[in-house]
Amino acid sequence: MTPRVLVLRALGLGDLLAGVPALRGVRRAFPGHEVVLALPPSLREAALSTGAVDSVLPAQAPRRGVPSLAHWTGPPPRVAVDLHGNGPESRDALAALSPGRLLAFAQPDPPPPKWRPDEHERDRWCRFLAAYGIAADPADVRLPAPAADSPAPGAVVVHPGAESAARRWPAERCAALARALREEGHRVVVTGGPKEDALVLDVAARAGLPERDALYGGLPFGELSALVAGAALLVSGDTGLAHLAVAHATPSVTLCGPVAPSLWGPPRSPRHVALWKAGPPGDPHADVPDPRLLRIGVDEATAAARKLLRRGRAPAGRGTRVVPARP
Repeated sequence: MTPRVLVLRALGLGDLLAGVPALRGVRRAFPGHEVVLALPPSLREAALSTGAVDSVLPAQAPRRGVPSLAHWTGPPPRVAVDLHGNGPESRDALAALSPGRLLAFAQPDPPPPKWRPDEHERDRWCRFLAAYGIAADPADVRLPAPAADSPAPGAVVVHPGAESAARRWPAERCAALARALREEGHRVVVTGGPKEDALVLDVAARAGLPERDALYGGLPFGELSALVAGAALLVSGDTGLAHLAVAHATPSVTLCGPVAPSLWGPPRSPRHVALWKAGPPGDPHADVPDPRLLRIGVDEATAAARKLLRRGRAPAGRGTRVVPARP
């Protein structure tokens, strides 16, 4: 039987994509093994698209908690890797399967690297693996080109939604930006998750977009990936789609609020602009918009979008711009 490596990262789309460099490091480190990723079943297609995962173990828990892995079948994993967090809960969920080897921040023996709260997510997990002798490159974020056709090739994609209200820029501001870009001749489409139909329709209506450009209902991952890969620009909050734009080298404007771009933002590239108001970290899961996010104005975001659209999809280079929002 083929030996298996079980990786736990049962979080969201952005977490999955930020973890791609680490997943690829694991894939290279264990040739001849089946790499199984435990994550929510809705992310199966996205996980397999990375090329770093052979199969998926459906696993999820409310509020980004640690899921049970008791439904694992067959022999214990040869290796278990905790990319879920730094607490004992995720370590213990993997340890309960009696793996041959367990890699975790909370593993007492051998001593793991120290958790750094001020470290970028991509860097964190690559450094973690390096402590166990596994090489991973934080810049290894690109996904293969999607097989599906884009439903709106060359469009500006505006994504107003987010898992929590803390990271949602107000709908009226998204609509004002969308209207301004449409009036300048750009096709603009609005998209959202499966529970964000009302938000998508509201923004599209406020912006005066035709019905075909309100992409509600929650696109399947393959179609969503193709949409972002074929877009002229993505404008979104700090969400999974922002990471998808990075994965496809699509120019993007990311509106950051409770979490600094230095922790979750795009890598250094002139393709990406992260708008952010510096200050102490907020709660990314709060049920009200973060005050820093609200200090990003429509004019600022629209100007950043125009600049990237004028530049086009130029080759990537050094120097992602983190632009403090004006008071």
